[in-house]
Amino acid sequence: MDEEDDLETLGEQLYSLIYPKQKENAGKLTGMLLELPAPVLSQMLQDEAMLTAAVEKALRALQLAKESSEFTYKDEDDVSASSDSLGEQLFELVDVYNTGHSQKITGMLLEQHKDAVLHLLSDSKQLEEQVNIALKTLKEQNVEETDVSDSSEADDMDRLGEKLFSLVEAIDPLHANDVTGMLLEMDPTALQQLISDRTMLEVAVQKAQAALDT
Repeated sequence: MDEEDDLETLGEQLYSLIYPKQKENAGKLTGMLLELPAPVLSQMLQDEAMLTAAVEKALRALQLAKESSEFTYKDEDDVSASSDSLGEQLFELVDVYNTGHSQKITGMLLEQHKDAVLHLLSDSKQLEEQVNIALKTLKEQNVEETDVSDSSEADDMDRLGEKLFSLVEAIDPLHANDVTGMLLEMDPTALQQLISDRTMLEVAVQKAQAALDT
């Protein structure tokens, strides 16, 4: 019950921040962002740039869903001709949920019949259900594949650190070590978010640079 209360509070705080800039879509955008893990949401409430980046991403997905629902059934042969374009649209929508497995989940959903995929593009509720199912499947596979122990957790953090370092190095080679060290103090879920979202990573790097300069 506490968790539900927390989510409700987070939702209200998010809505009050989103509403002034996105009156028309505030409710939908808040609902989409509430799919993210609670630690990431808490961070967004304190970090305006991170919230803005997430809202823009959710807006893009809403726009895509709207466009696809408008043209999906007009010329289905033309629209469905390019499975690449279908995959790109689907990836944009799946990526909003910030699962850390956007590409894998998109691949899983694209295995369905083309009509079903087109339907997902215009039905966000159905898409959300499918994303959750795919995520659950991936997690179950992962549990089977990995030995759930402290050492595997440490390995995961090492891998996260290495990946993060290579991305930070491309942005700020001079302070890559220090900046990566600071970022690694964040929650692993938030780190996954940074790795998969270049805009958020750049914002986090700038904040770390500012902290180093003080």
